[in-house]
Amino acid sequence: MLDGVVLPRPAAPVQSVDRALLLLEVLAQGGGRLPITELAARTGLSLATVHRLLASLAARGYVRQDPDRRYALGTALLPLGDAATRLLGSWALPFLSQLAERCGETANLAVLEDDHVIYVAQAPGRHRMRMFTEVGRRVLPHSTAVGKVLLAWQDPDHVRRVLVRLGLPGRTPHTLTTVSAFGAELSAVRERGWAVDDEEEELGVRCLAVPVGPGDRAVAAVSVSAPASRLSAGQPDVVEALREVAGELARSLAAPST
Repeated sequence: MLDGVVLPRPAAPVQSVDRALLLLEVLAQGGGRLPITELAARTGLSLATVHRLLASLAARGYVRQDPDRRYALGTALLPLGDAATRLLGSWALPFLSQLAERCGETANLAVLEDDHVIYVAQAPGRHRMRMFTEVGRRVLPHSTAVGKVLLAWQDPDHVRRVLVRLGLPGRTPHTLTTVSAFGAELSAVRERGWAVDDEEEELGVRCLAVPVGPGDRAVAAVSVSAPASRLSAGQPDVVEALREVAGELARSLAAPST
């Protein structure tokens, strides 16, 4: 009740809409391109239902069917993604400011876009010498803590395809440059729940990052970056602050609108 007005209860999900969105989510988690049989298996829906929903999504440009008959995410999603990314950066800024205040170091928010990591928001630390990553900057995922977090919970086949497309160039002598070493690093990230860029993108700079949910999905990554002399790998107070702020941000994003 608000000022004497009784608000209506949230409506139950519309099944067809819910299932169509599930297909888009599964496609994204599978690297953006899957055969219809795989989509049916992953969603638990019948082939007939999946085919009908895909036909509707394809008519609006949200999916397309490639010559090999696999379905892929469509170009109609691009403007939606751009708008959502801009809004996410604005929404996250108070949380990043809180994180920067707690840690005294620069806090960042990043997402995956076309295989690359893009920084969408930043709050500066209080030190005179601090790390700046330009908002809108695109970087390779393998040499950054945010990139590791964003790939760690992706479909392994998709990760391998990303690495084939981008390669693993050595940004510094510390960069992981083999698929086996990077795969082992992603396993470690999933196990402990945080990632470190230990002077792998830039000498003298260290970064810690954690995922922003929901659940075991990483829709974004929050990080703290600082000179290596001020930030240790896995520094407990920073990891704790990252987890708490990332959790608050995830809950805020998931909260239903009223």
